[in-house]
Amino acid sequence: MFLTDSVMLRYFLLLLWPLLLTATTSHAQTAPLNATLDGYEYPFPVKILPLKIEGQALRMAYMDVPATASPNGRTVVLLHGKNFFGAYWRETVKALTGAGFRVVVPDQIGFGKSDKADIHYSFHLLARNTKKLLDTLGVKKAVIVGHSMGGMLATRFALMYPEATEKLVLENPIGLEDYRVGVPFQSVDQAEAGELKSTEASIRKYHATYYPNGYPAAHDQWLLPLAAQTRSPDFAKVARANALTFEMIYQQPVSYEFSRITAPTLLVIGQQDRTVVGKGLIKDPKVLAQMGQYPALGRRTAAQIKGAKLMELEKVGHIPHLEAAAQFHRALLGFLQ
Repeated sequence: MFLTDSVMLRYFLLLLWPLLLTATTSHAQTAPLNATLDGYEYPFPVKILPLKIEGQALRMAYMDVPATASPNGRTVVLLHGKNFFGAYWRETVKALTGAGFRVVVPDQIGFGKSDKADIHYSFHLLARNTKKLLDTLGVKKAVIVGHSMGGMLATRFALMYPEATEKLVLENPIGLEDYRVGVPFQSVDQAEAGELKSTEASIRKYHATYYPNGYPAAHDQWLLPLAAQTRSPDFAKVARANALTFEMIYQQPVSYEFSRITAPTLLVIGQQDRTVVGKGLIKDPKVLAQMGQYPALGRRTAAQIKGAKLMELEKVGHIPHLEAAAQFHRALLGFLQ
C-alpha cells in the first residue's frame, strides 16, 4: 500500500509530537522566571488581593477554588511552606473540593506569585493578611491547614483569630522547637548573601532532604520554578525576601504558645522528617543530633494542645501531602468530616 505525501507528513508529525511536547515543556521549565513567577501556570485560576504595607502597594496572589461536589458550605485554607508556593497543594485541593469544600490557597507576600516586598515580615502580619483575604471573600470561619512554615503561620492565625478558626491542621510544621537555642545567629545580610548563591543544584540538594525514601522525579514540578527564578534578573528581590522570611522564622517562635490553642487540632507528622531551619549553620554534631527529631516533637506538641489528635506516618518525610498523599488526604478528610 502506498501513502500520499500528506498522509506520510501527518504520520511523521504524529510520531514526532510527543518529542516536541517534551522539549517545549522542558524549555518552559528551565527558562528564567521573574519574582512573581509570571508565565508559570498554576493549577487553578489566580486572583489578586491588593494590600498596602509599610507604605507600599503590594499584590497578594491566591486561588479560590469552589467545591466540585455538592457544596457543604465549609471553607479550607491551605498555607504553604517556606520553600514552596500555593500550586503544590494541587492534589489536596482536588481531594477537598471533591468532598464539597471551598478551598482558598494564598501565596503569602514574599512567596510564589505574590510580591517580594522588602518589609519587616512577621507571622502576625501574614496572619492579618490572610484574615483580610477571608474577610474580602466573605468567609467568616474556615479550617486552617498549614504545612512546614505554613504550620507556624496557621498556629499564629489560630491564636490571633480563634473565632475564625473552625479547625486547625498542622502538617509537619516547622517551629515545634525554638531554633535560636541551637542554630547560630546570622544577620539578614549574611542570609541574603547565601541566598544569592542558590542554584538549581543547591536547591535540588536541599529539597532531596525532604524525601527519606529517595527524591521522586515528580517533585521537579515544584522545584524547577524556584530554580528558574535564580536565573532571572529579578532574583535579587527573591533572595532578599527569602532572607527576611528566614529571619521571621528564626526570631518569632510559636513553640511556647501551643497550650493557648483552642481550636480542635490535628497534627500529621511524617516520622522520618529531620528538618531544622538553619541546619547548615550548626557546627556542633551533638546539637545537630538533638534537633529536628519530629517523632518526639510531634508527641510533645500534641500533648501541649488540649484535645489534639496526632497522626504519625511511618517512613514518611517532611511533605506527607506529596509523599504519602492518600494517607494524608484520608487523615485530613476524616478529621474534617
